Amino acid sequence: MSENCFHCGQGIEKERILFDEKTFCCNGCKSVYEILNTNNLSNFYELNKRAGIRPDESSSQFEYLDTQEIFDKVTDFSEGGTSLVTFKIPVIHCSSCIWLLESLHTLNKNIKYSQVNFTRKTLQISFNHNELKLSELASFLTNLGYKPVISLETADKNVENLDKSLLVKFAIAAFAFGNGMFLAFPEYIGGEDYWMEHYKGLFRALMCLLAIPVVVYSASDYYKSAWYGLKNRIVNIDVPIVLGIIVLFGRSLYEVATNYGPGYFDTLCGLLFFMLLGKIFQKRTYNALSYDRDYKSFYPIAVTKVDFEGKQENILLSDVKVGDRILVRNQEIIPVDAILINGEGNIDNSFITGESESISKQPGDKIFAGGKQIGSSLELEVIKDVDQSYLTQLWNKEAFKKHETGLDTLTNTISKYFTFIILGIALVAGIYWATVDLEKMFQVISAILIIACPCALALSAPFTFGHIMRILGRNKFYVKDTLTIEKIAKLDTIVFDKTGTITHRKKSNIRFEGTEISESDLLNIKTLLKNSNHPLSKSLYEFIEVKDEYFPAEHFREISGKGYEASVRGNVYKIGSAKYNNQESKNLETAVYVSKNNQFLGKFIFKNEYRENLKDLFRKLTQYKVYILSGDNASEESQLKELIPNYKAMAFNQNPEDKLNYIQNLQNQKMKVAMLGDGLNDAGALKQSNVGIAIADDSNSFTPSSDVIMNGEKVVELDRYLNVCKGSITIVKITFIISFLYNIVGLSYAVTGHMHPLFAALIMPASSITVVSFTTLSTWILGRKYFKKRP
Repeated sequence: MSENCFHCGQGIEKERILFDEKTFCCNGCKSVYEILNTNNLSNFYELNKRAGIRPDESSSQFEYLDTQEIFDKVTDFSEGGTSLVTFKIPVIHCSSCIWLLESLHTLNKNIKYSQVNFTRKTLQISFNHNELKLSELASFLTNLGYKPVISLETADKNVENLDKSLLVKFAIAAFAFGNGMFLAFPEYIGGEDYWMEHYKGLFRALMCLLAIPVVVYSASDYYKSAWYGLKNRIVNIDVPIVLGIIVLFGRSLYEVATNYGPGYFDTLCGLLFFMLLGKIFQKRTYNALSYDRDYKSFYPIAVTKVDFEGKQENILLSDVKVGDRILVRNQEIIPVDAILINGEGNIDNSFITGESESISKQPGDKIFAGGKQIGSSLELEVIKDVDQSYLTQLWNKEAFKKHETGLDTLTNTISKYFTFIILGIALVAGIYWATVDLEKMFQVISAILIIACPCALALSAPFTFGHIMRILGRNKFYVKDTLTIEKIAKLDTIVFDKTGTITHRKKSNIRFEGTEISESDLLNIKTLLKNSNHPLSKSLYEFIEVKDEYFPAEHFREISGKGYEASVRGNVYKIGSAKYNNQESKNLETAVYVSKNNQFLGKFIFKNEYRENLKDLFRKLTQYKVYILSGDNASEESQLKELIPNYKAMAFNQNPEDKLNYIQNLQNQKMKVAMLGDGLNDAGALKQSNVGIAIADDSNSFTPSSDVIMNGEKVVELDRYLNVCKGSITIVKITFIISFLYNIVGLSYAVTGHMHPLFAALIMPASSITVVSFTTLSTWILGRKYFKKRP
């Protein structure tokens, strides 16, 4: 039975540390436990069992934060001896995290206070910068297991602006609606009360005053939307709504001014209250997720510049110029296209190409931005500015400049015809009643325009899609906005990236080919594997199932991009590429070769591990055209063909620009395309597609710009999400029919002159309530149909 770490609760795999009669998985967890105990914070573990965070064991470099220019860029405020900084900390995940991070002042006397924003995963800290450097603060958090993410994106102070205007408009409408109903109540019950008769003029004037800010301010978005639509020669849903508001308000002013009646101010405020409530419901989104990510969230805020005398200086990335020499250390991102001057490059381009295999680089070789150096430090000479580098050029593509107008929605398509029909009916009825009874003509036209105000029509889509967004989000399919749901329902083509999307990002099928290796040798090899940070070495370490014992690795030597060797218990082992072990490699094969005392033992061959039940998924997607794109080679093409018998085409060795162009070519053939991808290498294709779905196995990992963020384990259930989106369109269409039935019945009475405008004003909210009730029930049934809890 495997042991778990007392602090973080994770299984103990590499080392077992005993301290204070407790077991820890690493020195980092042990250190955090000591800090908590020393400061009387041991009840951390009582709040949430096994809820700690395993500290980052890598040696983080935060010295650049102490450079004045970078310090000013990162901090929110600095005056006297006090500074305020907000760090992005993705690993905040539970109540004990919040409790610990808000108790930092008890752990370090130079921290004055700290406050967590859980939904945005941020930590604001006030500290004494004279006694505690910003770099020391970042290192302190890292040692606690909460490493801050510091990038160009997090350094921008204007990235998140919460628009509260809609809430203010809703509050004004709610206030006016509630008080207006109270003031209008005596008019509704009637009677001959002298006091009421004497003061009814005052009540009507107060109702008018309450309605004015609602009509002028609360409804302003509808005026702007209607005007924007008309400017684009489109009659959207807000045009008839604005017309109804103007008629209802104008008729009310007329009745109060002529003492004809109390008007319909309360009804008007009530309608806008319901419509704004629908808008708030529609705009409810997931602030913890970022749908519009670009290179700023991937690149560092600063780099180390090296002059010709070897002197190092930390500068902002934006200040890097062509010809500058920069230093890139182990595990650091290369932020610009450059030439390698000194050092041996071992570049992990997995974010760019999807390939997990590292590329070896020698002095004089060109290195593209976006790669990560694994190994010794490199000295590079910049050959392109940051905004001209290969990766950032993706964000200059037209795909990243697209702007969704939202004018082609189902609601707007129907409202275009609806408006002209209503205006036609009002015109014909007006001409008829003008010849029969001129005074009644105004009553008939008012009743027609009031009863036909498409408020229920306007409410149906926001409430339906709002419910659907909530249902999808609860099932780990996070939709950016309601327009995306409509676009998903129109899809006819789905493009899958291979690596990390239909394959597990961190799993591989590994098989050994060669002479049988003894358990003693396997123990030695596993000891040697423990010393490497290479992704394949880490996977192989997990794969070798022998007792984990530690033996000294002597004379360890690593050659970037080739392999490494060391002496373990008197034997010299070499692990790495085929050439490093004097073997010939096969094309289209990813393998790690092993030798003992210059005698070849064999090779471990890596194959991607595909997600379970993929075959069932593709069997259910028969109504869609399915395409596969990959940055990998074609070594697994035959396996993919067996897995996806109904595919249309596959393309391999695709770089980011190739993927973007591939999507564009499909769209040129009039296809509605969804793209599923997981990394920066898919960013262009995701943005170009009609619906970009970013796959994230880890909610804290980088997700490129997209319309949807989807949990990786849910990819095999993609058909369920597509069917729910299609079902939501059916619900909206049914609510339109309900709304039209109300209008048909009401209009038949209004046109014949048998409906008073007051009765028309009462029918309007009744239709709205019916639509909202139907939407709530039907979306609940739809959600239960596809996402009912399964044993």
